[in-house]
Amino acid sequence: MATQYTHHEHLGHVVFITAAAAIGGFLFGYDSSVINGAVVGIQKHFQVGSFETGFVVAIALLGSAVGAWAGGGLADRWGRTRSMQVAAVLFAISSIGQMLPFAVWDLALWRVVAGFAIGMASVLGPAYIAEVAPPAYRGRLGSFQQLAIVLGIAVSQLVNYVIARLAGGNVNNELWGLQAWQWMLGACVVPALLFLLFASTIPESPRYLVMSGKTRRAREVLAEIEGDDVDLDNRITEIQHVLRTERVPGLKDLRGSAMGLLPIVWIGIVLSVFQQFVGINVIFYYSSVLWQSVGINQSDSLLISFSSSIINIVGTFIAISLVDRIGRKPLLLIGSAGMAVALATAAWAFSFAGGAGESVSLPGPQGAIALIAANVFVLFFALSWGVVVWVLLGEIFPNRIRAAALGVAAAAQWIANWLITVSFPALAEWNLPITYAMYALFALLSFIFVTKWVKETKGRKLEEMG
Repeated sequence: MATQYTHHEHLGHVVFITAAAAIGGFLFGYDSSVINGAVVGIQKHFQVGSFETGFVVAIALLGSAVGAWAGGGLADRWGRTRSMQVAAVLFAISSIGQMLPFAVWDLALWRVVAGFAIGMASVLGPAYIAEVAPPAYRGRLGSFQQLAIVLGIAVSQLVNYVIARLAGGNVNNELWGLQAWQWMLGACVVPALLFLLFASTIPESPRYLVMSGKTRRAREVLAEIEGDDVDLDNRITEIQHVLRTERVPGLKDLRGSAMGLLPIVWIGIVLSVFQQFVGINVIFYYSSVLWQSVGINQSDSLLISFSSSIINIVGTFIAISLVDRIGRKPLLLIGSAGMAVALATAAWAFSFAGGAGESVSLPGPQGAIALIAANVFVLFFALSWGVVVWVLLGEIFPNRIRAAALGVAAAAQWIANWLITVSFPALAEWNLPITYAMYALFALLSFIFVTKWVKETKGRKLEEMG
């Protein structure tokens, strides 16, 4: 079949535009995790405690929830690429604002703006990629979003480490007129401008163009991404058929008899919540503080955070290689089982912590076990839930509600992320082993949920989702 991409140049073009769209994911990963290196600097500079710290770190996630909620509607109103451009501009502006705060509430405000842009990107990337990718390659191309996210996380940790080293190993030391942590937060302006550039060059989604009545342009884009030997009239007709009775989807389109929403929307929401409730972002937002709390110095703790990011990338590549071979559901089950074991092991290791306050430490064997368990957890998350949830959110919803449903599911994901992120500093002070045991329980529950309610989507056309 022509849609299997017998012409490599067309597949190459789709890979390019998919990668360009996924730069939003890179910003998503970079901007959401860069705070890891800046947490200690913010605490000391503004003289704030664990509650205020958790608030400043997590407030961006509430902005992300709003951005994700609004992103689907904006994508249908303005188009996928124009909405990406708006997100890129917001990213750039918020980066400068975070770099130059005059008070902790000012920093929090700019983090809300950054969060709104992150939320938009979390919806726009998967929706756009799903709409330009063919069924045979959609899983791997959909994985670009998560690959970009983990690359963004890794680059942010590396940049944080380099900046900390340049500042003499202390993020509160001055560097070129500003404290090191300020440069960490401001560096995001560079990838933001790159995202703006690429979002201005890629074509609009064929499905959006058909929805907007621009069938001639839709035909041109389809020829670019699927080849001239595809029956373009048939493809346009196929898309028009699923859009004919539709309008821009809204929340009312998601209503069903099951607790107010359609069952498929609830499945998307629960998948999103479980992805966060296993505690993955505790590793990427607070790992620097966590490892410092068990006796590792500030600079080395940032290096450990970077190593976890590399493991995250390795796991993501494993997922990309397997998602279209063994399917979405088996990967989720493997990930849930591996995460549950790793998190339970970490909880056991942290139960040996001694001391209090800033003098907490772990004995040698348990310290090594905790570090290994944390990285095994990251690996199993990356090769499963990190990639597959984003792929599924781009696939499982019927065309008529995809953008709106993606927005709701992504908003739920950000709210769940916020709950975990804002609660971790206080929970860790109260009882770190029980906190990790709780994350292990959620991993176990996610296994049960996937077994019972998640259906396989491998190889199916988006038009077949119903």
